[in-house]
Amino acid sequence: MKLLNIFQFRKNINTFQNLAICDNMILITGGAGYIGSHVNKLLNKSGYETIVLDNLSKGHKSAVKWGELVNADLSDSEKVREIFQNNDIEAVMHFAAFSSVAESVEEPEKYFKNNYENTLNLLKIMKEFRVRKFIFSSTAALYGIPKSIPIREDNELKPINPYGESKLMVENLLKDESDFGGLKYVSLRYFNAAGADLDCEIGEDHEPETHLIPLVLDAAIGRRDSISIFGDDYSTPDGTCVRDYIHVNDLADAHLKALQYLEEPFNDSNIFNLGNGSGFSVKDVVDTCKKVTGIDFNVKIEGRRPGDPDILIADSKKAEEILGWKPEITALEDIVESAWNWHKKIHI
Repeated sequence: MKLLNIFQFRKNINTFQNLAICDNMILITGGAGYIGSHVNKLLNKSGYETIVLDNLSKGHKSAVKWGELVNADLSDSEKVREIFQNNDIEAVMHFAAFSSVAESVEEPEKYFKNNYENTLNLLKIMKEFRVRKFIFSSTAALYGIPKSIPIREDNELKPINPYGESKLMVENLLKDESDFGGLKYVSLRYFNAAGADLDCEIGEDHEPETHLIPLVLDAAIGRRDSISIFGDDYSTPDGTCVRDYIHVNDLADAHLKALQYLEEPFNDSNIFNLGNGSGFSVKDVVDTCKKVTGIDFNVKIEGRRPGDPDILIADSKKAEEILGWKPEITALEDIVESAWNWHKKIHI
């Protein structure tokens, strides 16, 4: 009888432990995706516990090597609410969004529903559970075609596509919630995320792929017949568009520093640009990919795409001054080499 009682007691203890509320969790929405997975790795390596909420429509289960994965959609209020009920969520990092500019032009309703309405749903549930720290994955697409370079946070916000507009709507919502609802947030406006985890555990793997570096690497290994350069008559040194490429590990570090910033009780909500501060042209990227891979491939020059600005380069001095953040992997060759190591791992 005593043995049965002891067994039942142990069984009850185990059940209680399984149901116990976890302390100091960071919820990462979209954490199975490209940038979110790198942030998830860094947070866990830095002593945080994480829960990744992802519907896996774009992300990969295999990318969630740290923390707990909850396969659910942000529109599913019951599932989202359950996460907050079962865990002591300290802060939310919000990556879950559609991000294809071209698709947003074809299906704007899809972008406003997923990027804005789902964020609104998330913020409502956060408010229910008095979770007040929020880090938002924003974008340089808010600036549209800028009037001055480098681009500062106080530049005019004038997105030219539904993707950028949906992100601006969220930023406006966050400002209102911060001004009137007690939310503390940091919005991080990325420029061109690139590269891969230096340990080659995770990396970029979109379907379909739209980012330049992996597309060029696809041409190098024969997964594409060629790579197209859209326009070689821009007002740039070599005639091709210039963009600011920021290594994904540096982006992850910025998110960690943004979280630490929000953990300080007297810091206000804030917005930061995240970029390398240097511009690389499309031809620079193509030539560097050829150099790093040691492979030549066919390059086609085609007409300009509508809405492509000549130059987009970030001014990230504010992030350096306030967050103490500065990118460390700044050479284009180093960025491409990390992407190439990952590309070989998953495609060769």
